[in-house]
Amino acid sequence: MSSETLDRTDLKILDALQTDGRLSNLKLAENVGLSPTAVLARVQRLSKDGYILGYEARLNPLKLGAGLMVFVEVLLDKTTPNVFEAFKAAVQVRGEILECHMVAGGFDYLLKTRMADMTAYREFAGTVLWQLPGVRETRTYAVMEEIKNTTRLPLR
Repeated sequence: MSSETLDRTDLKILDALQTDGRLSNLKLAENVGLSPTAVLARVQRLSKDGYILGYEARLNPLKLGAGLMVFVEVLLDKTTPNVFEAFKAAVQVRGEILECHMVAGGFDYLLKTRMADMTAYREFAGTVLWQLPGVRETRTYAVMEEIKNTTRLPLR
């Protein structure tokens, strides 16, 4: 199913679930003007077709000891398939690394990390980051103020 085959009701369902993933099927049905059975079938189809990837709670990092967000540019020493694979595998097992994106441009990967504070980041950099397979160089950008943070996608 491509995005062109989504109708207005599908988009309303996706928008409502982006706003509140805990919305009951009954309330969702009321919001979009369908029966609970019809809405359930659509949500199941949207999930099966990969439009809905899952549901999770958004947690407050400040209350959980992860108040410092740091972005890191990573340049690898070699750009060969085995170095890429080793780096990707090593990143997957590190909970401090929230996101890892291979990018085009002056470096190979952009990481989004969260730590308690700069002392914790310095420890992470020395014991984890600089030890990742193939890392030649890193550039660190500590976030001073988070202006916008959302996972919501704009829907037509």
